[in-house]
Amino acid sequence: MNAQNAQHIQIDRTAPAVVELSTTVRAPLTRLWDLHTDIAAWPNWLPDVDRAETDGGPLTVGSVFRWHTHGLDITSTVLELVPGERIVWGGPAHGIEGVHVWTFEQTAPDEVTVRTEESWSGAPVDAEPEALGQALRQSLESWLTTLRTTAEAR
Repeated sequence: MNAQNAQHIQIDRTAPAVVELSTTVRAPLTRLWDLHTDIAAWPNWLPDVDRAETDGGPLTVGSVFRWHTHGLDITSTVLELVPGERIVWGGPAHGIEGVHVWTFEQTAPDEVTVRTEESWSGAPVDAEPEALGQALRQSLESWLTTLRTTAEAR
């Protein structure tokens, strides 16, 4: 997919909760990508994820995965996949509609900038936008930190 003419799926920038973060990881892109997209292995390195399972096949657009985090059972669908560069998933969970975009950009040899953007909308977020926005921010900060630490240690 040519990035210059691609129509990428975006988060809902008008949603009540929107978080955008990035970090630099000193590890090979392939290691980072493989770690992040091995969804069934998330519980092995992401302490906030209690369990995760995929539909068994290779990760492709339309793949469904189920995971449990922060007391929530979540079913997500891969909406966009550019191997080594970008993965987007989303879906409803307990009245919250989420869209999560991850991008990986090689910025130097063995150095990758990872960006994550997520939006949450729906009645629970409308009722408590600040609290849920802060919860989302803390979750993504933790995820990025753990991703960086795990990838750099391998």
